[in-house]
Amino acid sequence: MDNGVQYIWSDLRDELEKFITSKVKDTSLSDDILQDVFIKIHLNIHQLKDSSRLTAWVYQITRNMIADHFKRKKFPDHSRPANLAEEERDEDLYRSLSDCVNSKIAKLSPHSREAVLLAYFKNYSQKELADFLGISYSGAKNRVQRAREKLRQSILDCDNVESDSKGNLVNFNEKKV
Repeated sequence: MDNGVQYIWSDLRDELEKFITSKVKDTSLSDDILQDVFIKIHLNIHQLKDSSRLTAWVYQITRNMIADHFKRKKFPDHSRPANLAEEERDEDLYRSLSDCVNSKIAKLSPHSREAVLLAYFKNYSQKELADFLGISYSGAKNRVQRAREKLRQSILDCDNVESDSKGNLVNFNEKKV
């Protein structure tokens, strides 16, 4: 086990074990799932780009492993914990919405795409963005605002997105993606 995964193991093991046991209600099964989670972490730790998101990333893997367990067992919906079935439905919707947003980001111009990715996914401040891009602070601020508006408008133009009179997203229908 490399040092990063060993640190995660020592830091999060007890929390994750309690979390998993609360969902599956079986300690031996939760131990198996916990082991699978850490194998997945070990195999994929190199994909984590932002270390400040480590805990969220680990919990997402854990939720997915729990959901996979229930899918493999093919329990009827009434024997699944109600909140897990609801979480799975929500995760599918969020994943579908995420795919939609990612495709819209990919269609932005290179300058706009870079501004969105650095500001919102790499958590660059606008000052850091300006320094990185070699442009003025106000230039970086304008680029982020224009890119965000282009992205917002692109998403709101989709048939499967509903907005209110002010242009705020109010509903997303995953079936039309």
